[in-house]
Amino acid sequence: MQGNLQEIDIRSILQLIELGQRTGQLFIESYEFHEQSKVSPAGEYKNWLIFFHNGQIIYSQAGHNNLSRINDYLRQYRGESSPDEHIDYLSAEDASEYDYIWMLLEENIINPKKAHVIIYRLLSETLFDLLSLHRGSFIFQQDTALVPQLTSWEIAPLMAKITQQLQEWKQLYPYIQSPEQLPILAQTVHLHSSLPVTTVNKLKQWADGQTSLRQLSRYLDRDILTVAKTIYPYIQQGWLKLTYPESTNSQAQVKDQQKMKILCIDQSQTIGETVESILRPQGYEVIALSNPLDALSLIFQLQPHLILCDNTMPELSGYEMCAMLRQSQAFRYIPMIMLTSKDKFIDRVRAKMVGATDLLTKPFNHAELLILIKKYLNI
Repeated sequence: MQGNLQEIDIRSILQLIELGQRTGQLFIESYEFHEQSKVSPAGEYKNWLIFFHNGQIIYSQAGHNNLSRINDYLRQYRGESSPDEHIDYLSAEDASEYDYIWMLLEENIINPKKAHVIIYRLLSETLFDLLSLHRGSFIFQQDTALVPQLTSWEIAPLMAKITQQLQEWKQLYPYIQSPEQLPILAQTVHLHSSLPVTTVNKLKQWADGQTSLRQLSRYLDRDILTVAKTIYPYIQQGWLKLTYPESTNSQAQVKDQQKMKILCIDQSQTIGETVESILRPQGYEVIALSNPLDALSLIFQLQPHLILCDNTMPELSGYEMCAMLRQSQAFRYIPMIMLTSKDKFIDRVRAKMVGATDLLTKPFNHAELLILIKKYLNI
């Protein structure tokens, strides 16, 4: 199932997944932002990835893999120390956001109840953004469920709750327009004469022009609507004002993606060119090679973050190359996706046996390739 959001809205897509009790991932990409937002220049985009099991939501990821979302929620629980100080082997480059939560659980840094709350908050953020979208594209790919699974949520009650929040959010316009806006103190004299000292001190702490409304909601463990309603009277009085960040999360995303190197090994130059044409505009560095032996000799020098590999090359098949690379500590865990002309059961079995991460059938389109790249590099 795939299409664009002008033909079918997010609400209907989620209802179809729920009614069909589908298991898999929904990837959504949008080039449209809030009408009054000055944050996003033309050409930027946002994307989301939601994981389902039997028509219920397990987890959601917004944009690139950024562990700061989780650490924002942990701020009030960990004081000045970071979970990273307790998990020396863990870094943003080594673990996905979902894996990070499980590592925190295994190290007893958080308990299952807190993990449940964090995932629920992240999911609510995602739905808050998605149910506001009017343009964009989507693709739903049926797949095995995300594991291990901590919890799941029914879609209908979640949508009803977020829809109500959005209706109330619209009533705050034009004073408050976007969760990405930054509150900043405007008239401190009036604040001191009208509010208790403790309230003024809290406003000074958070309204620093560097912390967005969304970050505030994470720090305080409150939904975005509650935070917005709290500061709404101060904005009306002119004591606080909201501004937009000079640089956006999307710009940071492109910057981070430029560090991601993808190696495509396929005897067809056309496939390599197709991969380049799809991924390079998204900010990824792409290296396309048609000779598997050359690729094997260069791969340790190139150090790619993900490998796309033709499974039927004559000199060295993708299966053989994958099996060889999985013997190396350097390539034991990086995503390796087999490219095949025929999606047969035996191909998937062979791919799993040699340690391939996934299989992609040729010819593939823009959305099919992107959902796999984002799935394994971002989540």
